[in-house]
Amino acid sequence: MKRLDTRDLSLAVVFAALYSVLVIALAPISFGPVQLRVADVLIPLSALFGWPVVAGVTIGCFVGNVYIYLGPTDIILGPVANMIAATIILMLRRQRLLACITGALPIGLIVGGYLWLVFGFQPPSEFGFLPPLAAMIVSISVSSFIAIGVLGYILLVTLSQTGILEPLKAHGLKILK
Repeated sequence: MKRLDTRDLSLAVVFAALYSVLVIALAPISFGPVQLRVADVLIPLSALFGWPVVAGVTIGCFVGNVYIYLGPTDIILGPVANMIAATIILMLRRQRLLACITGALPIGLIVGGYLWLVFGFQPPSEFGFLPPLAAMIVSISVSSFIAIGVLGYILLVTLSQTGILEPLKAHGLKILK
């Protein structure tokens, strides 16, 4: 089993802090039946930096969800959804666009699957023609696709450029192939 080194731990802490700060600072749009969790743009970076990002976005989600308390289900299942999404992206990292699109799905399904209970049985007004559970899953899936599949993919591609990666590697940061 591979030993956790200080750089990996530090990177996980940085991503946890970034994720939780973005969630809390942008709380009005990070929570609710219709949301855009901007912090989710960090999830695709697991394709570039690996397991430290998976751990960081999982812990960061936990911290953000504890701070803006919506109940124990959100505190447990929100981070689980992030962990699954980041792991999928890490595993599919050689096909980045597919990885980002696929990585958005667990968040839509898991978070949308329980948020309709948190916010009552009324569907988001944008999707009022659907049953409440389906409406919430669609709403959260759309927002996850925007944050992860579009914005996160753009961030991943931008940070993957040689001019950006080489200085990071020169300072000892591990970059996945």
